[in-house]
Amino acid sequence: MANNFTEHIDQKINKELFCSPELTNGIHLQLMCLSVLNILLSITAFVGNVVILIALQKETSLHPATKLLFRCLATSDLFVGAFTEPMIVAYWISIATGRLDICPYFLASNVVTSLTLCSVSLLTLTAISVDRLLAVLMGTRYRFIVTFKRMLAIVIFFWVVSIVSTSSYFWNYDFIVWYRYIGVFLCLLVSSFSYVKSFLALRSYRSRIQADVKPSRIQPRLLQRYINAVYTALWLHLALVMCYLPFSITEALTSQIGVSSSFFVIRESTATLVFLNSSLNPILYYWKIRAVRQRVKNIIKKLCRS
Repeated sequence: MANNFTEHIDQKINKELFCSPELTNGIHLQLMCLSVLNILLSITAFVGNVVILIALQKETSLHPATKLLFRCLATSDLFVGAFTEPMIVAYWISIATGRLDICPYFLASNVVTSLTLCSVSLLTLTAISVDRLLAVLMGTRYRFIVTFKRMLAIVIFFWVVSIVSTSSYFWNYDFIVWYRYIGVFLCLLVSSFSYVKSFLALRSYRSRIQADVKPSRIQPRLLQRYINAVYTALWLHLALVMCYLPFSITEALTSQIGVSSSFFVIRESTATLVFLNSSLNPILYYWKIRAVRQRVKNIIKKLCRS
C-alpha cells in the first residue's frame, strides 16, 4: 500500500510538475545559473529576515498586534530562505545532474513548502491591510479592540489553514488549485477594498483638519503617522503582487497551452521572482519603518564592534 501511494505521488509529480527527461534536456546550464542565483537569494532572505525579527523583538513603539503580523510575515520569508529555496535548488540540480529518480521528491517538498508559505504571506498581508483600515477607522479605540491575543489567534489560524490546505495536494490536487485561485482572488479583493477605504478616510480627516474641523477619531498630530503606516503596508503588498504576478501568468498559460523546454525555463525564472519577494521585504521594512531602521542600524553597529 505504501509503495502504491509513493508511485501515485511520483506519477502525479512527473505529470503535473515537470520532472521528465524529455522536458529538461538541453536546459541544464540555465537551471544551474538559476540555482546559483537562488542560493544567493536564500542567504539574503534568511539573514535579512533574521535581522528584521531581532529588530522587531526589541521594538516597543509598534502596537503589539501589528508587530505580530510583521513578525509573521518575516517568519514566513525566513522559512522561504531556509527551506523552500534550498529545495528548488536541489530539484534543479537533480535535473542538471541527471538524477531524475530523486527529482520528484525534491519537487514535492518545494511545492508543499512554497504553497504553504505563500499562502501564509498572502493571508498575513491581507490581515495587515485590514489592520491598517481598523486603525484608521477606530482611532483610539483600535488598541482596545485589536489586541495581541486576538491577533495571535488569527495568525495561528492562518498557519493551520495554509498547512492543511496545502497538504491536500497529495490526495486531491484539484482542491489545492481551487484553493489557490479563490484564495488569491479573495485576498486581493479584501486588500484592495481596505486600502481604498483607508485612503478615502485619511483624505477626509486631512480635509477636516485643513478646514479647522476636529477629526472624530484621529488627532491632527497623528495623521501623518497613520498615512505612513498605510503606505508601508501598501508597499509590502505591491511588492508581493509584482513578484507573484509573472509566475501566476505562466502557471495560467501552462494549463492552457502546455509547456516546452524553453517555456519551462521561463516558468522557473518567474518562480525565482516569487522567492525574490522574501529578500525584498526586509529592505522595505528598513526603508519604510523608521523604528525598525534604527534598530537594524544598532544591530549592525554591535556586530561591527564585536
